[in-house]
Amino acid sequence: MADKMTWKRFLKLLTVYAKMDLGSLLRDTKFMLIAIISDIFANISAISGIFLLAWKFNGIGGLDRYEILFMLAYGSIVNGTIEVFGSPNAAFPSRIIGRGQWEHMFIIPLPYGIQLLTGFFPFTCSGRFLSGIVLMCFAVPNLTSALSWQQFFLLAGNGIVSIIIIVALSYLVSSLAFYAPVQCEEISTTVRYSIEHTSTFPLSGMPDFMKLPLLTIFPAGLTAWLPALIILGKTPVFVTIYPVIFAALLSLTAAHYFKKGFRYYVKKGINRYHAGGHRC
Repeated sequence: MADKMTWKRFLKLLTVYAKMDLGSLLRDTKFMLIAIISDIFANISAISGIFLLAWKFNGIGGLDRYEILFMLAYGSIVNGTIEVFGSPNAAFPSRIIGRGQWEHMFIIPLPYGIQLLTGFFPFTCSGRFLSGIVLMCFAVPNLTSALSWQQFFLLAGNGIVSIIIIVALSYLVSSLAFYAPVQCEEISTTVRYSIEHTSTFPLSGMPDFMKLPLLTIFPAGLTAWLPALIILGKTPVFVTIYPVIFAALLSLTAAHYFKKGFRYYVKKGINRYHAGGHRC
């Protein structure tokens, strides 16, 4: 019963966030529309270089023009979904820790998971998601072979796995902020944006010494390139399970080190404030 009430509360909070986001849009519609359109053009500009190269050379590394566009659209949807469903700092937990805001969560009568998950911005933060959807709608009809309904399920499933990988990696590196809040306040931001920018490059044709690190140590290839190949049926069957296994192991590792860092934080506290409350 308690779990049911918690999730009811969670859904109500999502509704509240959506209403506030709509209120923000309606309060200054002109400004917010400019911001949303700017996000759309910024995302398209960020990925257009790769697509133009693919268009010039009729593909890159065994992927044709529209398969490259499919990969870029997939990455935009994944990162756009995180922005739509993530509260401003929840996707960058090192900010919360480094700024001493983690202690604010102690007095809120909700589990930490609910607090971090609660956030829904379907209007003002939808620019990247919408541009990804538009690009996907343009890419899919132009693929050499039509996607089957099974491939659409693969698209949804791999999208969830990619989101888990990005968020888990963000929380893993953010565990360092418990030990060094000043130095590591923006470490999750750096890692997140580095993953996003690197994921736009197709790894097909790259030598193994460059490809393997991007599929393991720094898994940018698991957030767009490899999922796109899996969905398009360009990988062996056994490869399709690799992102799932990686996401599970990364999540467990992130949970372990984040809890370990939190236990340290509980003992030491934040050192970013003077006695008078001023931030260092």
